Amino acid sequence: MPLLVMKFGGTSVADLARIENAAKKVQAEVARGYDVIVIVSAMSGETNKMVGFVEGTSKLYDAREYDAVVSSGENVTAGLMALRLQEMGIAARSWQGWQVPINTTSAHSSARFISIPREHIDAKFAEGFKVAVVAGFQGVSAEGRITTLGRGGSDTTAVAFAAAFGAERCDIYTDVDGVYTTDPRITNKARKLDKIAFEEMLELASLGAKVLQTRSVELAMRYKVRLRVLSSFEDTDENSGTLVCDEDEIMESKVVSGVAYSRDEAKVTLVRVEDRPGIAAAIFGPLAEAGVNVDMIVQNISEVEAGSSKGATTDMTFSCPVNQVARAQKAMEDAVAAGTITYDGIVVDSDVAKISVVGIGMRSHAGVAATMFKALSKENVNIKVIATSEIKISVLIDRKYMELAVQALHDAFELEKA
Repeated sequence: MPLLVMKFGGTSVADLARIENAAKKVQAEVARGYDVIVIVSAMSGETNKMVGFVEGTSKLYDAREYDAVVSSGENVTAGLMALRLQEMGIAARSWQGWQVPINTTSAHSSARFISIPREHIDAKFAEGFKVAVVAGFQGVSAEGRITTLGRGGSDTTAVAFAAAFGAERCDIYTDVDGVYTTDPRITNKARKLDKIAFEEMLELASLGAKVLQTRSVELAMRYKVRLRVLSSFEDTDENSGTLVCDEDEIMESKVVSGVAYSRDEAKVTLVRVEDRPGIAAAIFGPLAEAGVNVDMIVQNISEVEAGSSKGATTDMTFSCPVNQVARAQKAMEDAVAAGTITYDGIVVDSDVAKISVVGIGMRSHAGVAATMFKALSKENVNIKVIATSEIKISVLIDRKYMELAVQALHDAFELEKA
């Protein structure tokens, strides 16, 4: 039988009524002739509650026990979903990660997949079962301990199962009805996309779009898993939602497909750093070790002051999440104390936002940057930092202009038009 993977997020299974609603969507796919693997998240709010229990019990907790506790929410949902399907006359059973088994690394709370053997679930399908309900977000290590994949791990679980079982498609049910050209809360001109390429979705996910977890898109792109994002709360058919697929499936792409933003950014500048070979490694090595997620990097032109004994110096600017600024400052102070770098000071601007335009059409069209900069200039929005890639242009601007900038760029690239 053809196979479909369906994933339901926390809001889609938040209570018994919503679990029943999700089960009806599974029932509809079974009626179409599919065998179905259902991946479920914990009920909305349950994982946070479990995390609170752990932290309230032990501040310096054992990561293995942490995973054992926080993964329990998915087990409950999987069992309830299987029971509901059975009540509807569908042959279904639930599977926890260790029962499949979903083999992962031993990095608790951030484990990665090693393998997903098919034989146990395939055997149940061969016996006449129509649905396997699998707890998302979890697996089992070589030591036999429960592991978890990190926040958003159920999306990644769904894609991994679709790849392992050669599923026709992986449907991600959530509280939105697809991927939009930008956040509809910022502009009512935002348009739902029928299709978007893996690379574009990966950029949008990494830039702040919350529709799909970044790791899940990476995995889908690697194994060519066709993803569909659609709403749990609307009637759907085979043409609903947004299909995330290979670039070859899209007949003709717009130059820009979407505008993404990240509100909580900071700009950090090291003033008058010694300009010498290896200085970038001396700066960004300690930042990486401290877990600072550096994004945009700009090094200014070096200059030598007359009569200076310091030689050439440069300013080094980078962006990072605003909640990692203190960690970045500490890493730089430690590097100075260790004698690996010197600078005259650190200037932090914690009131910036990152705005990005994304589109695979940029590869073959000139003038995207000019259009972007002209639109921002027209609104008197000053650009602090610019970074580009093959299919993306990002800028840092004052946070107070974020919504204005998103609206201006959405209009400039006429994204409201199909």
